[in-house]
Amino acid sequence: MILSFFSSQGWEAWDVEHRPLIAERMPVLVDDDLRFEDGPGAPRPTTVVNRWLRELLASGAPSSNSWEAYARAVKEWMEFLAGHGVGLFDSRERLKLGLSRYAEHRATGPLERRFAATTWGQHMSILSLFYRWAMEHGHAEAEPFTYRTARALFHGTGREIRVNLAVRRTPQPHVTIKYLEPDFSSLFLNGLCGLAPDGGLDTGYRGRELARNAAVGGLALATGLRLQEFSYLLTYEIPELPPKPTAIPIPFPVPAGITKGRKFRTTWISYEALAAVHHYLELDRAATVDGSTWRPPRRWGEPLLVTDPTARNGEINGVRRQWETLTPGERRRLIAPDGGSCLLALRTSGGPFTAWATVFERTADRIRARFEPRFPHVHPHRLRHSFSMRTLEYLVSGHYRQAAKLVKDTDADAALVFYLSKADPLLVLRDLLGHSSVLTTEKYLKRLDTTRIYRDAYEAAGITDGLLSKAAAGREVDAEFDDEGGLG
Repeated sequence: MILSFFSSQGWEAWDVEHRPLIAERMPVLVDDDLRFEDGPGAPRPTTVVNRWLRELLASGAPSSNSWEAYARAVKEWMEFLAGHGVGLFDSRERLKLGLSRYAEHRATGPLERRFAATTWGQHMSILSLFYRWAMEHGHAEAEPFTYRTARALFHGTGREIRVNLAVRRTPQPHVTIKYLEPDFSSLFLNGLCGLAPDGGLDTGYRGRELARNAAVGGLALATGLRLQEFSYLLTYEIPELPPKPTAIPIPFPVPAGITKGRKFRTTWISYEALAAVHHYLELDRAATVDGSTWRPPRRWGEPLLVTDPTARNGEINGVRRQWETLTPGERRRLIAPDGGSCLLALRTSGGPFTAWATVFERTADRIRARFEPRFPHVHPHRLRHSFSMRTLEYLVSGHYRQAAKLVKDTDADAALVFYLSKADPLLVLRDLLGHSSVLTTEKYLKRLDTTRIYRDAYEAAGITDGLLSKAAAGREVDAEFDDEGGLG
C-alpha cells in the first residue's frame, strides 16, 4: 500500500472542470495495483479511508501533521490485518482476534515495530475514531474495540466518558511531563547565548547565530507559544517595544494562521524578552538580510514577493493581504522588499530558520555534559509548560497585581491593569494558552506539579499577614515529626 500526499499544482491539465475539493498535503492511500475502485458494489477499504481522511478538516483536525498521523495509523493496521487474512471491515470476532495479535506485535514483536504505551494509545484512539465514523456511514458493521463507562470530574462537574479497553495503562501524567524551574530557565537561556552558568563566556563553545537563538528561545519561554507559532512569526508581527521598561507584561497577538485550530488569541511577553527580540532584529538579523538574494526552493511553490508591508498587512505579488490569514507554508515563501525571508528567524543565507527542536536539544545536551548533569532534555513544548508554571506562580502570588498597583498612575494599558488585578488566575492562563475552556486548563495543570506554587503562595500570605512566621512554621513541622517519633 502506498501513502501519498495530494497537491493541486497543475490541476488545470487534469481534464477536470473544477479545482478538486481536497486540501493540500492531504494523505491519500493507494493500493499496490494502483486502482481505487473495482466497479459497481461496495467501495474498496482504501477508498473509504480516503473519504474519512478528507473529512478530518471539518471534524476538528486542521493540522496536516495530524492528517498524516491518522493516515499512517490506519495504513499500518490495514497492512497488518491483510497479512493475517483479515479484512478492514471483517466480522467483530475476526477483528477482535486481529486486534489481540496486533497488540502482541506492537508490545513484544520486532524491536523496530514496538510501540511505547503512549504511542499505542494514540493509535487505538485514531482507529476508534475511524471505526465509529465507518459504522455511522454504513461502511462497517462492527469494530474491534470494547469500552467501559467511567465518570470523570472536571472543576466540580461530573460527566460520563467512554474508555477504550485496548489502551495500555501509562504512568500518571505528572510523572512524565516536566518544566524548567527558574534556575534551569536561566541556565538554558545562557546556553543559547553561548554563556556559562555564571553568565561569563563559555570559552569551550564556538556556536553560531547565538543572538538569534537566544532571542527566539527567550520569546518562546516568555510567551508560551507553540513550536509552529513562534517558528512562523513574521517580523511585522512583533509588537513595538515600549519607550521604557515596565513590570507589566506586554500584549503579544498570535495570528490565527499559525495557531492550533486557527484561533486568534493574545498572550503576553516580558519587556526584557521583547527587548532581546528587537535587538536581534535591529542588529544581527539586519546584517543577515543585507544583500541577500535568497529565494524559496521550487518544491515550496511560487515565491511570494512582499511590498509596502505594515504591522497588519502587505501587498503579496501585488494583492494586499492580512498577515493573519497566511498559513505556515505561505509564510516561508515570503520575500521581504529588501531581500531575505520575512520570518523572524533566519539562516545565514537570509532564508527562514525553523529547526528549533534541534537547537534546543543540542543546547540542553551541552549544558548536561559540561555544567549540570541533572539538566533535562528540552523540546519546544517544554518551554510552553515552563511559561505556564511561571505565569501561574506570578498570578497566584499576586506578582502581577502588585505590578499593576505600581503602574496604575502611569500610561500603562488600563484594561490590562484591570485584568491583572481582578481576573481569576485560571481564566488568565486559559486565555494566554489559547485553551477552549478553563476545564482544559485545569486538566492541563493537573499534569504539572502545581502543589508547590499554591503552598508557597499560602505560606507567603500567612507570613505577610502576621498569621505565621518562618520560625513558627519550622517549629510546627518539627513538632509534627517529634510526635511521629513518639509513636514508636
